[in-house]
Amino acid sequence: MSKKYDIAFVGHMCYDEIIPFGGEPHIAPGSAVLCGAMVAARVGKKVAAVVKMAEKDEHILKAMKDVGVDTYLIPSEETTYSRVLHESENMDERTLTLVKSAGLISIADVPPLETTCVHLAGISDTEFDMELMKGLKARGYSLSTDMQSFVRHVTPNRVIEYSDVADKKEIAAMMDKLKLDIVEARLVTGTDDLEKAAIIIESWGCPEILITQSEGVLARVNGKTYYEKFSNSNVTGRTGRGDTTFAAYLSHRLDHEVPESLKFAAALVSIKMENPGPFSGTLEEVYKRLNEKHS
Repeated sequence: MSKKYDIAFVGHMCYDEIIPFGGEPHIAPGSAVLCGAMVAARVGKKVAAVVKMAEKDEHILKAMKDVGVDTYLIPSEETTYSRVLHESENMDERTLTLVKSAGLISIADVPPLETTCVHLAGISDTEFDMELMKGLKARGYSLSTDMQSFVRHVTPNRVIEYSDVADKKEIAAMMDKLKLDIVEARLVTGTDDLEKAAIIIESWGCPEILITQSEGVLARVNGKTYYEKFSNSNVTGRTGRGDTTFAAYLSHRLDHEVPESLKFAAALVSIKMENPGPFSGTLEEVYKRLNEKHS
């Protein structure tokens, strides 16, 4: 009998080299898949992670396996290596370089998992294409993605540049849920007014949109707008903010309404932003923060 999952994350596993402003560089396993799967597992969901990477680096999947995530490895010649350079004290100002990439994931690479939701958790435009998305949609999954997977274009010198996406309307229409940050929202809609941007994306056919900014997160669902501020006391764990927010929201939305899910996500990511690395807290800590700061 095949395993049933609440949510499956698909994307690259990678090494993140973080160079903080005025601080010492450090390298650690990373990726949107890692950030997301760790969140979903820690809040009690049954989680699968389908990751493309070099088999020789399989040991970096241990953190996910330790919290009960089932991992499915798609072999690649190399594991993605990402460099994040913070050039000022503003944590939102950063230069991203994709030193190595494991390459595009094909529909044939993704096992036929029995899952409620599939989240395409990418960090650049080297991971997913329209054929993969159409193939997953044809399997009947509830599909979600982060627009960072498409607006982050890897240039010939490997620096990531942000630009508009030609297929943005078709991508949005295929998604049951779509996440952006304020920079990505401005790029694809032409406005940095979060609600106006969400309404434009909604008109493309996506019923549920999340947009993050440094102060908080907005949700636009079925014609209604919701907003929740973050409550973090510092930003030492800024890297992975969006991936963590969306994973927390997706997980909670499986059995909760929008307002509760948004508050839950804001509380959880606020804890995460106070500590570098993937979310390492507990469900009890999230509810404590939620009751104290997000009630």
